[in-house]
Amino acid sequence: MSSPKLVPPFTFETATQKVRMAENAWNSKDPQRVSLAYSKDSHWRNRAEIIQGRDAIRAFLERKWNKELDYRLIKEMWAFGENRIAVRFQYEWHDDSGQWYRAYGNENWEFDPEGLMARREASINDMPIQESDRRFHWPATAPRPDDHPGLINSPV
Repeated sequence: MSSPKLVPPFTFETATQKVRMAENAWNSKDPQRVSLAYSKDSHWRNRAEIIQGRDAIRAFLERKWNKELDYRLIKEMWAFGENRIAVRFQYEWHDDSGQWYRAYGNENWEFDPEGLMARREASINDMPIQESDRRFHWPATAPRPDDHPGLINSPV
């Protein structure tokens, strides 16, 4: 069963679905699957790194998930417009020494008429945390369970 193709102009419902679909894809940690949501010439700013094109996105994601182990992510829509969505997110991961982090960030997305993301600008900060302070415990590579709380009412 394939996912619905959500294209601009977005409504509250379709923008919310687009964000959850992105969250689920990223939680799969499958660079090929995730990269297909972006246009072939998609332009990214991720922290201080500039990335252009689907192949470069795929390579970036492979590097990311080789470093950010046991990655789990929650994304929430912050605002939307005709072909743009603003997202806030948090994710947790640990490095190869076992140090856990919670990353906080915001993304601005712009979509082409086919619903592929043509531009992504992400600002992200990592905060070291103790393993006991983790909030995201569902199985790795699985989508966030539907009954797991989002971020709106979560503590910072």
